[in-house]
Amino acid sequence: MSSEEKYILDRGLMFPKETHSLESLKFAQEYTFKDDDVTAVVYPKSGTIWMQEILPLVLNGGDLTPIHSIPNWDRVPWLEEKRLALVVDNLASPRALVTHFPYHLMPPSFHTSKAKVIYVMRNPKDVMVSSYYFHKMAEFLEPPGTFDEFMEKFLEGKVLFGKWTDHVKGWRGTDLGDRIMHITYEEMVQDLPAALRRMSDFLGRNLSEEAIRKIAEHCSFKTMKNNRMSNFSLVPKNYMNSDTSPFLRKGVAGDWKNHFSPEQLAIFTSVIRKELESESFSLPWSLD
Repeated sequence: MSSEEKYILDRGLMFPKETHSLESLKFAQEYTFKDDDVTAVVYPKSGTIWMQEILPLVLNGGDLTPIHSIPNWDRVPWLEEKRLALVVDNLASPRALVTHFPYHLMPPSFHTSKAKVIYVMRNPKDVMVSSYYFHKMAEFLEPPGTFDEFMEKFLEGKVLFGKWTDHVKGWRGTDLGDRIMHITYEEMVQDLPAALRRMSDFLGRNLSEEAIRKIAEHCSFKTMKNNRMSNFSLVPKNYMNSDTSPFLRKGVAGDWKNHFSPEQLAIFTSVIRKELESESFSLPWSLD
């Protein structure tokens, strides 16, 4: 299938037709945010599924019921996907959502509400590697081609939701004040309990150390990989072929070192640096 058959092009960005439609994108723009809504904003392959596991548990004080009884796409639905319209009326407050939207595509009601955002950023080299393997196993996406070919697409923004640098710049440049919390995937990998404490404080949940420990244990990569409600094993193989590559593949930081040649690394870092050179924020990891 050609890219035209697999993707919708809307406002300059590519969306997979399997999970998105022009109607779902319109529904997202008309979505009414409540003041107590919480949205995890994540560029694809930067920790989305992890946040779908974490948010309900932080918000409900560690009650494991939702992560064992509701598939993650219904538990914390994507703002932009078809599924939201079907499940939105079942979401209890405070509602938890995830989105890959860049800042400029957030609906008007988001800007006039007090809804909070947790923005998760991941090293773009690991994002690209994870995305490369996802394109290999997701039958509803175009095959990635060679690593070189996919890297070129990634750097040019000819991938789902556009350039990584544009996404980061948009969300780092917001005027949301205390409505937004920034955290990195790497911080979560290094010390999940500490990350959970920050989220708990940000969301005003005041979780006990016992609740933090319990949530951290149940949101570990190993536990999630064995949870049918979280590991995407409920999705038929003609959509996501886990024989090609598991959906939850490694859950580590730094796997890019096993994939980039020195030449590829030099090209990649040069492009990312150039696109961020005028920004006032600095990245929390070395690009080299």
